[in-house]
Amino acid sequence: MNKSLLVLLGFLFLFAGCKEFIEPSLGGKRVNLLGPGDKAESIIYDQTFWWETHDDALKYRLQIVTPKFDSVTKLIADTLMTGNKFPTSLEPGRYEWRVRPENGSSKGDYTTRSFVIYPSSIKEQSVQASLPAAGLITNAGSQRFEWLKLFGAQNYRLQVDNNNFADETKLILNTVTNNLNYIQQIPSDGTYQWRVRAEAGADNSKWSIVRTFIYDITPPAKVVLSAPGNNQTVTKPAKLVWNTFADADKYELKVCKGDTSTVFNNTFPMILTDGSYTLNEGESTMKIFWKVRAIDKAGNKGAYSDFFSFTIQ
Repeated sequence: MNKSLLVLLGFLFLFAGCKEFIEPSLGGKRVNLLGPGDKAESIIYDQTFWWETHDDALKYRLQIVTPKFDSVTKLIADTLMTGNKFPTSLEPGRYEWRVRPENGSSKGDYTTRSFVIYPSSIKEQSVQASLPAAGLITNAGSQRFEWLKLFGAQNYRLQVDNNNFADETKLILNTVTNNLNYIQQIPSDGTYQWRVRAEAGADNSKWSIVRTFIYDITPPAKVVLSAPGNNQTVTKPAKLVWNTFADADKYELKVCKGDTSTVFNNTFPMILTDGSYTLNEGESTMKIFWKVRAIDKAGNKGAYSDFFSFTIQ
């Protein structure tokens, strides 16, 4: 390899290394706002603010006011967030919004847009559901349902089901409240759907988007250890292996030395995502005890395996 090529490769390596440690400046940089469009007019109260990301940004500062930033009568939002979407529900009126990119050492410039929301029948609107998040897997039997306020609503109807609302006479929950949240006890393991709508006299809004969550209180099965075999003598590094389960999300490994109660060091118990761990520590003739249990996505912990032991050669 000639000298010039070596110099070029060295320069490229140095530049790549510096990029990892020197944070690029966002001074003068902006993001492109995608929606609501500039000077847009709408009768929909349910709005999602959306913008393009920037490669050098870690977070984004979003501000929403009415009617304008040079004559603010109400601050709707002033938030620093990592994502590039912000759903909310607004009242009829004139609004301005702006976003700037930020990282740990610099801030970009704001990009500003305006839009108008006109009054409309509640029948044209829908409620924005907040919690539980879509796709939640939980072992908490008492679930808190939350949604955003909708202008013009007098009450809210909340429905929870485990049959996709196929028969509204057999729902898990069908209740009316004037609050923006409701706590309900979930009866048993299963997949549930929930939705909410606003009501005002004889008029009803559209249903929110149906969200699904899983209630799971069934722990994974007991783990079985496979290697090293119980009471074996092994050389370092010792690879600890156990069976895995499709319904397990992670595994808790406990390693002890000399007995079953003296933890090997302060890194244990250790959480792992697969069915093995390589132990490269311990002195010769030391006896090691270990056991594992599975934890599912809902946080349920299975029973620990039996303790196995091995001696370091």
